[in-house]
Amino acid sequence: MKVTPTAIADVLVIEPRVFGDARGFFMESFNQQAFNEATGTCLDFVQDNHSRSSRGVLRGLHYQLDPHAQGKLVRVASGAVFDVAVDIRQGSGTFGKWVGVELTAENHKQLWIPPGFAHGFVVLSETADFLYKTTAYYAPQSDRGILWNDPQIGIQWPDLGMEFVLSDKDTRQPLLKDAEVFAAR
Repeated sequence: MKVTPTAIADVLVIEPRVFGDARGFFMESFNQQAFNEATGTCLDFVQDNHSRSSRGVLRGLHYQLDPHAQGKLVRVASGAVFDVAVDIRQGSGTFGKWVGVELTAENHKQLWIPPGFAHGFVVLSETADFLYKTTAYYAPQSDRGILWNDPQIGIQWPDLGMEFVLSDKDTRQPLLKDAEVFAAR
């Protein structure tokens, strides 16, 4: 696999080797040993999630606090999304900064989002199947979020020529300045 750091060094773009011919393609979408070596981590994934969303659906910005903080390895099986990670680790040199990557079924890119980051995405295609592995189980008592369009963060979401479709929960998330975030380490 090819691993490329983003503007926030801990967030990584992972590109698996894809073998294609006239029949289609094959790729190893995940290998624990190769992932640990490539990322310098020793984390186990405990849960796989799959969501399907329509064009313009924006999900996020979501995270879980300690002791249930989640790392996420995300990818798209069909369609395309603009995927975002926001550093919410107080004391980090990149606190409040964000990175965004287009993930598509065609480019096979994956994004590693370590614990300590908020995550969100917007669907660019008619529909998208979004898959993600997590390093901790979903824990509602630790579930938190930040408003998707917080001006302090300033995410430059793509202009789809339409209003984004959000859950009621995501329209009511706090601003970063009011959110519970990760303590300085």
